Amino acid sequence: MEAPLPLHKGPRQSGERRLSVNPFYGPANPLGDMTEAPPTHRLPDQPMAPATAHQLVRDELMLDGNARLNLATFVTTWMEPEAGLLMAECRDKNMIDKDEYPRTAELERRCVAMLADLWNAPDPASAVGCSTTGSSEACMLAGMALKRRWAKRNADRYPGARPNLVMGVNVQVCWEKFCNFWEVEARLVPMEGERFHLDPQAAAELCDENTIGVVGILGSTFDGSYEPIADLCAALDALRERTGLDVPVHVDGASGAMIAPFLDEDLVWDFRLPRVASINTSGHKYGLVYPGVGWALWRDGEALPEELVFRVNYLGGDMPTFALNFSRPGAQVVAQYYTFLRLGRDGYRAVQQAARDVATGMAARIEALGDFRLLTRGDQLPVFAFTTAPDVETYDVFDLSRRLRESGWLVPAYTFPANREDLSVLRVVCRNGFSADLAELLTQDLERLLPELRRQPHPQTQDRSAATGFHH
Repeated sequence: MEAPLPLHKGPRQSGERRLSVNPFYGPANPLGDMTEAPPTHRLPDQPMAPATAHQLVRDELMLDGNARLNLATFVTTWMEPEAGLLMAECRDKNMIDKDEYPRTAELERRCVAMLADLWNAPDPASAVGCSTTGSSEACMLAGMALKRRWAKRNADRYPGARPNLVMGVNVQVCWEKFCNFWEVEARLVPMEGERFHLDPQAAAELCDENTIGVVGILGSTFDGSYEPIADLCAALDALRERTGLDVPVHVDGASGAMIAPFLDEDLVWDFRLPRVASINTSGHKYGLVYPGVGWALWRDGEALPEELVFRVNYLGGDMPTFALNFSRPGAQVVAQYYTFLRLGRDGYRAVQQAARDVATGMAARIEALGDFRLLTRGDQLPVFAFTTAPDVETYDVFDLSRRLRESGWLVPAYTFPANREDLSVLRVVCRNGFSADLAELLTQDLERLLPELRRQPHPQTQDRSAATGFHH
């Protein structure tokens, strides 16, 4: 899921810094067309040639990491040139203006229908859904629907009663935001031992008459494992039989909802389970589209309270909309439809299987080195997590992350949440575009570093919080 947006402050120093301008950046005459060095934190007084501005921005961006070598992000970092061309042609279309761009709106509607069919909605024609800027917005919408449904059922007690949402401590930060913004108590199931995600029975035990729903994650960002959605629904079915409490489930399928339908077809996690009210996914993760696009779907109109839906005039008719954002580009939605059309089920299956093969193969290579213990093997999400073996004392995962960064590889190291703060791991995300050849190069770099790391007297990373940036 998406990293949180930082709140930027102004310049730390009052003195003004200016960008350095190379004389060659002048469009024609390096002397006569020389541009004055522009300030960095206020608007320049005069305009400059587009080529000069372009080169100045490119120079600063050179210091960014290489997105293709970023093994921290789930977000798509490669698409076909044809997809990029379509996106460029649609970047000026505002997705909210459905009456002005009716064909873009139609492609969004088709994508929702395709996902409803893919996720086994009882009646895909009656499933409702929408595009979003990503899974974070989709989760907010799903949470809003859960809360509104609960409030309507408990109108005699709300707003006096405080609603709560049950989920594993491993949820993405957007769920914590939802609970904070919409005044919902977050009830978190902690990790225990070698269980790194939600336990169905523990989740059911946290539910009461104020529970708006339970969130199950199809693909935890901490280790790439699927949460047992069917077992969760079974535990909640048993809870209803015992107590009468009828608690719905939302499946956060930010990544797994675009993996499991193709690679784990026998896994029951979606709308085949009557207790699953809604599902979200990130089109810009394993949906294989550049950021940012997400999708939120509800089983039927009953699962999405009508009062949350806004209606706009659409070609003289009625077009329902449900989103937190209004103006946003239609390019990503068009790119999603292109990718669905381009790949189809068999194409998605082949792409996702290739990513899983890279993940499982690389995990096996790393385990064979003897210095590491695998937590997961990449056989669910194409993602695996590993830590140092118990007998490794001269370096830790933060040292290895830092040293790999020197070669351009961005591999996050981070500590798990309660009750496993003692566990620090590295995580590798294998996406489309991270080929077996790149995996081989990364493994070779890791092997090359090991002799030096083994000779260290002790782990070298003092500030673990600064060693990596794990946000998603």
